[in-house]
Amino acid sequence: MKDKITKKISDIEDSVRLVKDNLPENFDEFLDMDKLERDGIYKNIEFSIQNILDICAILLKEKNLKVPASDEDMLNELKKAKILSPGILNIIHQMRGFRNYLVHRYGDLDDETAFDDIKKGINDFSKVLNAARKALK
Repeated sequence: MKDKITKKISDIEDSVRLVKDNLPENFDEFLDMDKLERDGIYKNIEFSIQNILDICAILLKEKNLKVPASDEDMLNELKKAKILSPGILNIIHQMRGFRNYLVHRYGDLDDETAFDDIKKGINDFSKVLNAARKALK
């Protein structure tokens, strides 16, 4: 199980690094990017968030706890079991909502909102990964 989590952490770090290296400083530059490049950023963020949710499920399994069917119930189980702090779980909850927005593109994706959310939240990945590493010990 630890190897799976370690691999997922590495995959997330690679994807986040790729996003950081290619994310422009401002929205106008982001909008000037080729659509394929923007979609690549979105896909790497979506991939990273999904891997965080996978890590959450693995952490529950590692602790011999039942893995619920829904992400919301899974986050609640992690909270009840005190595997991750409420602050980290809140970050993951927000990430999950953003992932759902990217995946389902409720209406049309608002590039400006998405860009702002990515800029504001990109460093949250390291907070969550550090908490996951700590939970493994």
